[in-house]
Amino acid sequence: MLTAVVVVASAAAVSLVPAAPAHAATVTVGAGSYTTDLPAGATGPADTSGAAVTPKVTANAAGRPVPTNDWWSSLAFRRYPGNPYSENMYAHPLAFRAVASGLEVSYPTNPLISADGRQYEYPHARDLTLGVTGLNAPETRVDGWSDWTVTPHWTDGARTLKATIGHGMPFVQATATGGDARIAFVATPAIWADRGNVLGVTVNGHHYALFSPSGTDWNVSGTVATANLGGRDYFSVAVLPSTGALDLFANYAFSFVTGTTVNWSYDSAAARLTTTYTAATAAKEGTRTGTLLALYRHQWQATSDALTAHTYVSPRGQMKLREGASFTTRQTFTGVLPSLPDLGAYDRTRLRDLVRQEANAADPWKGAADTYWTGKALGRLAQLVPIADQLGDTATRDKLLGLLKGELQSWFTAGGEQFRYDAAWGALTGYPASYGSDSELNDHHFHYGYYLMAAATVARYDAAWAADGQWGGMAKLLARDANNWVRSDTRFPFLRNFDPYAGNGWASGHQGFAAGNNEESSSEAMNFAVGALLLGEATGDTGLRDLGIYLYTTQAATIAQYWYDADNAVFPASFQHDTLGMIWGNGGAYATWWTANPEEIHGINMLPITAGSLYQRDIQQNLAEMTANNGGPAVEWRDIIWQFQALADPAGAKAAWDAGWNSYEPESGDSKAHTYHWIYNLAKTGTPDRSVTANVPTAAVFASGGTRTYVAHNFGTSSRTVTFSDGKTLTVPARATATSTGTGGGGPDPGPSTGDTLYLRDGAAVGVTGRLTTDSGTGAATDTVASAGGVNHDGTPYQPLVYEITGVSGRYDPAKASGVELYLDAGTTVALGTQARVSYDLTGDGTFERVETYPYFATDPVAGWERYAASTPSSATGSLGDMSGGRVRLEVWSAIGNGTTQLRVEATAAQGSRSLVRIPLP
Repeated sequence: MLTAVVVVASAAAVSLVPAAPAHAATVTVGAGSYTTDLPAGATGPADTSGAAVTPKVTANAAGRPVPTNDWWSSLAFRRYPGNPYSENMYAHPLAFRAVASGLEVSYPTNPLISADGRQYEYPHARDLTLGVTGLNAPETRVDGWSDWTVTPHWTDGARTLKATIGHGMPFVQATATGGDARIAFVATPAIWADRGNVLGVTVNGHHYALFSPSGTDWNVSGTVATANLGGRDYFSVAVLPSTGALDLFANYAFSFVTGTTVNWSYDSAAARLTTTYTAATAAKEGTRTGTLLALYRHQWQATSDALTAHTYVSPRGQMKLREGASFTTRQTFTGVLPSLPDLGAYDRTRLRDLVRQEANAADPWKGAADTYWTGKALGRLAQLVPIADQLGDTATRDKLLGLLKGELQSWFTAGGEQFRYDAAWGALTGYPASYGSDSELNDHHFHYGYYLMAAATVARYDAAWAADGQWGGMAKLLARDANNWVRSDTRFPFLRNFDPYAGNGWASGHQGFAAGNNEESSSEAMNFAVGALLLGEATGDTGLRDLGIYLYTTQAATIAQYWYDADNAVFPASFQHDTLGMIWGNGGAYATWWTANPEEIHGINMLPITAGSLYQRDIQQNLAEMTANNGGPAVEWRDIIWQFQALADPAGAKAAWDAGWNSYEPESGDSKAHTYHWIYNLAKTGTPDRSVTANVPTAAVFASGGTRTYVAHNFGTSSRTVTFSDGKTLTVPARATATSTGTGGGGPDPGPSTGDTLYLRDGAAVGVTGRLTTDSGTGAATDTVASAGGVNHDGTPYQPLVYEITGVSGRYDPAKASGVELYLDAGTTVALGTQARVSYDLTGDGTFERVETYPYFATDPVAGWERYAASTPSSATGSLGDMSGGRVRLEVWSAIGNGTTQLRVEATAAQGSRSLVRIPLP
């Protein structure tokens, strides 16, 4: 088990100390090497004029590898010659921009939708500028950082300013010399509290508190507030969730955050990832320590730690405030496989021929020259190795392995195509480079994930080749460049491409955009996680393996929430897309960097399809939107779309393949052989059943028609018994994959994840209005919600519609929340409010152990369906837990008003607007 701590043995295996280098610029790593020289004609990190740049840091931070690819990296990476300060930086809930006079601060709360409807933004619009009287700094440098905070520094020779800012921090904590603390507002603030050194103001509709040392006083003149610090050097500003929170924030105004740390651990027996977020603090005055932290949706959904009632708006949905210096999340790890098993009813001769076409091609690399396209070619060929092995075609298998080894070894050796280490930036970059991976330090995780997957595939069949003292050392060095997990390894920044608090990666090395940083292909980020996991498992490197599990599990949650809006609680109501192609610091876009083609907007978050793609959710909704926007089925990336479809609808994917397999060109990172193998295997096993986990990371369960298929791979050198959470055991021989079947599971993809979404259907037993089922309806219909009769029934069901499902079994997932999404129409009747309650009988014994009542929804007097979506109960009793033969009940009634309301039921996936209940099962 590894948290983010030191692994001495692994660090030694990939030391940068040269072992008899060919010349001073060559550093050997096992059997491989890299260079420290910039290849002829190549470029390193540079600004837009092409001039080389070095990290913009103070002497206090010199010598540390700078975290490029972060939410604040424009402070250190001067991308634009005319801007020595920063671009807009989105920490959430606050946003910032460094300028000559200090730090612009804003709290973006109003989304803007682009004219074409493809992008939503919560843009930075200055509320105030925090600084020192007279400050006019020629530049801003970085004075220090931690896992999710940064401290920019300004000086003009007479005055200095430092300000610590970070994700989830409602405070800006400043130290200053040479002048008074100065807050310049964008407009004259409304002052609603004045306690001398504590000032409560409202500007731009946002509430702020200003704190100066005890015994000092804030003076306001027009749009400027100043405070003489009385011989001390600190002050702070906080954005408040409400004016009533002032006293709470005053408690922590001088407890300054000195560092933040994320640590993770993987419990294989429980298939559980535990992540702890900790802020170290020091009291500037008094004895109070600790702080206030705002948790993102993916965090508060996965924690049982106490939270306050205070919330913030953010581009990632509602943030909830915790009082305390740390919190812990617990998430279920659902497992990955190195490849699908050999269970499909394919024509084995045709499949063999398709594999051989790739292996025997005149140019199996398809002209790839740079790190990205070579990586995609490595990934394509790596997926074919186990298929050839399953077919008994050892000659083709070994030829493919030879191709992988030869190409990896060529890249892993200094000279020609090679990797170069830049000590100034702590970065290992492949040359030839592409898409700014050199000059902008972009996309290293996207590129290098393919190399890790290829190395893991070789390690599966040739463990000696992948040893640290052979070629595995160079592969792991690439992993450390993109996402270094060993804090003692000071060659690279900690988690370069992954933001541990935001829970997603960032692609841009310099973060040089008004919208903040961005991340497009979440699936290629997941490919890196899977490659790290598999290579770590194949080589016995638990540190690398657990890094992969941490990245995979965390990103699975954030992709569901922030790319797919699985709970319909993140995207602004006026944003008319269900899926994003990319996220930005200030929002998200239904777009890619290179095309507006819907297939590629959706597909860039699907590819590459591997046996690590089993996390994908919201599949049917995703495909429905893509098809609608595309004006019909996929044309360009048919194979990627078909394989994605097979994760939810294998029969439909199989029919599409059978009809069109011989009349399309594969996406460049895939092959017909892999698509054929993938679709036909899922046609046999069914879809991923994430309600069952295993005590090893390389295992998965599939379900079809009441039958479960259990699959596990053993990278070890001796046989082992794998235990699944439903009690099934499977003996797996050494270095092999094993399968077995059993009863349970089944049913089509219900939405965000198998087992966690129930749709409202008609027809049920006496006394119950209708059913809750995992499959959507046969044709839209309506049920009538009775009038409240002019009486207030808020919180108490009155003549409710009742929908139930029985026989529910599954493991409780605390990372998920209950919720309802109901479609209502009150016609033209005014002043109606519909309410819902969800009750859980965990064992089917007739007692509801958990009851959740949601706030009532005020319908409008305009005919047409309205969406009543709620995931936070207004009241709740009891506790949730695992279900065994349990029952879930939904009650819907009129809480207020004097008229009836229509509730939409039985809608099909194609019709959309399906009323549903979400339950916290995997």
